Amino acid sequence: MEHTAYFTDIQTMAGLLSLVICFFVSKKLIFSQLISDKKCQHLVFGSAACVFILWMFRTGIYDGLNVHFLWLSALSLLLGFRWAIFSATLALLGVTIFGKESIDMLGVNFLLGVLAPIALTYGIYSLTFHKLPRHIFIYIFLCAFIPGALSIVLKMLALSGYFYLDGIYSWHIIEDNYLVLSTLMLFPEAMFNGMTITLLIIYKPEWVYTFYDKLYLDKE
Repeated sequence: MEHTAYFTDIQTMAGLLSLVICFFVSKKLIFSQLISDKKCQHLVFGSAACVFILWMFRTGIYDGLNVHFLWLSALSLLLGFRWAIFSATLALLGVTIFGKESIDMLGVNFLLGVLAPIALTYGIYSLTFHKLPRHIFIYIFLCAFIPGALSIVLKMLALSGYFYLDGIYSWHIIEDNYLVLSTLMLFPEAMFNGMTITLLIIYKPEWVYTFYDKLYLDKE
């Protein structure tokens, strides 16, 4: 009973922390732009719908130990840090309402499955933007491809640690039925994010918030 109460407290604290983070993120968002700008509406809500559909299709043997594509690295580059948090949170709320995730895990899933991957991607993007030459291949591989692989590993490792400490599953079960799949997801997740950004900057570069034609393409 004490063990269960302890982790119920963790879920409660994660939920409260998530609310605080969402509050500060939303303070920086320009919702008037979302209301008046059709392009912004289509990108934010369209991206949320795409992420929601991706997250609805998942595989796994044990409850909670489910694997699915994230697509959060491409989302971060497409919308920027704050709008990506907003869009991915809408998708998370959607899959939770439809019963694919537990309502008790909402805060934990936000922190480990939304905030952490997006923060990792945007951190890598910011580092490469300021420290490395602004080249289109650097942008694709270091900002989309590699973060795509790292983000899914980060999420799966973080959730594995949580489930193990929670005591619901043994480390043997987590390793054999969840972590082992992370190696299989690395390349597909990286390719999915990398190809998404590649196609977007070719056909719709004006949609990608973090991509600047003059910096990456116009070399004089």
